[in-house]
Amino acid sequence: MEAILTADEIRKAHERIRPHIRHTPLLRAERLDERLGCQALLKPEMFQVTGSFKARGALSKALLLRPEEKERGLIASSSGNHAQALAYAGRLVGAKAILVVPHDASKAKIDRTRALGAEVIQFEGEQSARWAFVDELIESRHYTMVHASEDPAVMAGQGTIALEVLEDAPDIDTIVVPLGGGGLLSGIAAAVKGIAPRIRVVGVEPALAPKYCVSRRQGQPTRVPAGPSIADGVKEELTGPNAYACIERWVDELAVVDERYIQEGLRLLAEEAKLFAEGAAAVGIGAVLSGQLQVPPSAKVCFVLSGGNWDMEKYISACNRT
Repeated sequence: MEAILTADEIRKAHERIRPHIRHTPLLRAERLDERLGCQALLKPEMFQVTGSFKARGALSKALLLRPEEKERGLIASSSGNHAQALAYAGRLVGAKAILVVPHDASKAKIDRTRALGAEVIQFEGEQSARWAFVDELIESRHYTMVHASEDPAVMAGQGTIALEVLEDAPDIDTIVVPLGGGGLLSGIAAAVKGIAPRIRVVGVEPALAPKYCVSRRQGQPTRVPAGPSIADGVKEELTGPNAYACIERWVDELAVVDERYIQEGLRLLAEEAKLFAEGAAAVGIGAVLSGQLQVPPSAKVCFVLSGGNWDMEKYISACNRT
């Protein structure tokens, strides 16, 4: 399987974006150890500019664009976090950003995207239809696509998280990553396996959106209908070929997690780590709580917390859901 990412490309991406992002802290979370059965470390990307890891990938791509590509305007489809990230990156490089989001996307994410100067189009329809609409806009208006999870430059930007983790804790044993479109997991896995291949890389997706787990079982990228998950940031139906190739090459294990354990993970992060996380950020914690992901007591496990961009009402509802 051909590699589309290397650790060297991820290092170059880090140099590009370093002046514009935050090196988020790696937090030792002793109060989580007993519940999780390991030595827990948290990488809180809710502290990142725009409130999620997505700024890394959007900037990595935007800073490579030619003047004519920026002049045409940047477009993407997103549930909200990539939308904010691309709006931020577009403003930084002087390019208009157009985001096509699901009709039920978080109001907070939409408002913040518009506040950054982007045009937001809410689309009612399934994910494949939304992408068809994006393709029509590109054909008719010649926008420049910045794909959230399939563009190698975006994936390299997401992989810069791993460089920071390895700098701050080179002795970790496992890194656990939320899995939606696959760009985050692909970038992190490429960096880890290129620098410290002994480290176990695990991707976790909601049981209601298990497209990569199904794809791995079937041996090919597979579309899997998604149910209504509180982890809306990783509620994807489509398996991207580039991300699939990276995940199959470098990711040691995939796991799924039920909604009740995502909810429990949210509450644990709030109560014991004092972190406001969105549902997608809690899937790795939830997988360990449920027993779907096994970690030995002596292991140093880094949980990537992908973001914290939620409506407060939705967050409260998710934490209280029974």
